[in-house]
Amino acid sequence: MRVPLEVGSVAIPTPFGEFHTRVFQTASEHVYLAMIRGDLDGGRSVLTRLHSECLTGDALGSLRCDCGMQLRTALQTITVEGRGVVLYLTGQEGRGIGLVNKLRAYMEQDLGADTVDANLRLGLPVDSRDYADAGAVLTELGIRTVRLLSNNPLKADGLRRAGVEVESIVPLRTSAHGRNLAYLTTKATRFGHLQPAGAELSSVPAVPVDVGGLLGPIRPRAERPYVLLKYAQTLDGRIATASGDSKWISGESERLVSHALRAACDAVLVGSGTVRQDDPQLTVRLVPGATPIRVVLDSRLRTASTAKVFARDASTVVYTTVAADRRRSAALRAAGVAVREVPAGSGGVDIAAVLLDLRSSGVESLMVEGGATVITSLLAAGLVDRLVVSVSPTIIGAGVEAVGDLSIARVADGVRLTNRRVHLAGEDVLLGWDVQPTR
Repeated sequence: MRVPLEVGSVAIPTPFGEFHTRVFQTASEHVYLAMIRGDLDGGRSVLTRLHSECLTGDALGSLRCDCGMQLRTALQTITVEGRGVVLYLTGQEGRGIGLVNKLRAYMEQDLGADTVDANLRLGLPVDSRDYADAGAVLTELGIRTVRLLSNNPLKADGLRRAGVEVESIVPLRTSAHGRNLAYLTTKATRFGHLQPAGAELSSVPAVPVDVGGLLGPIRPRAERPYVLLKYAQTLDGRIATASGDSKWISGESERLVSHALRAACDAVLVGSGTVRQDDPQLTVRLVPGATPIRVVLDSRLRTASTAKVFARDASTVVYTTVAADRRRSAALRAAGVAVREVPAGSGGVDIAAVLLDLRSSGVESLMVEGGATVITSLLAAGLVDRLVVSVSPTIIGAGVEAVGDLSIARVADGVRLTNRRVHLAGEDVLLGWDVQPTR
């Protein structure tokens, strides 16, 4: 095979540090970028990622796949290691079928096909990628043996056929999103990938963990997203002390699961009281996953503009009412926060109107994290599909209860829960149920 031609060399600074990037024209006329960190002298045991081009995931942040998250995680992992290479392989869009055909395959997936059958329906190969050029570039870089950052054993086989020794496969798992869970499942069942959605939930504190069973199947409705209600409480049923303190009721292992659940959803919602009391970031930090849209209910826009939830590290939308100060609304918009006005409801905004607007804007799954007023309103209105509660081995006595008055006079009329799941996370117990419709 023709030796790849080096056509350029340039430093590319990234959020994970600067990478010395060498550019190669391959025998198949594609351009490969070797993003190098540290000294590769000796070429032995080099941490290496072969990353197939994915415009939708890498550049546009699509949640239909895990490609963009894998690329960023690989760059971060190699930066931590201090030595390694990400080899970016152009010409491999959609496992080699190209961008247009990949989008056509997406259309087939929307009709019910998995990522394998979608290609077959179109008369396209399931995976036409070849790693001979990648092996040739690595050889040109002086790399002889690699520790391959991948969940895909076929990449390791392809490199071995190209003459590069693969010492080991280093898993590159990401937290599944509701939009790509089926895609990741297909990777595991039909391609033999190694737990692409993370370890079993029983393996906490492994990072990441597969929370699909705890989350349940996401089935949005026409008038609202699928609603997951999640909160942590003490053994005696409190979500905060009488003074409002709630940090930290749960342990680190439980918080890891919470971040994985957050990463699985399109949006995460809290009330303004929770923002003022706890000042949460509502981002995904403990697992490699996407941060959802942050939603705040604030009928009068009383939340301080300095709240962490308004930082530009993620997208935020605030739902308010006509009673809100117009100047504060304009200031938030100027700071990059979306402000949407909905009708007023009991004690704040009309929660059904909020859910309808979120669904109309494309949100399919919503995780609600509090506070007590929001939790109570959603349960009272029958707007919850799945309830996940973590119970901490702590007793605090008087404090804030998660659920307020639901105006239920008889036990027989209480909110009924089914399809129980129980998991341990450190010293905490995670309980999940489907919420039976009340109407």
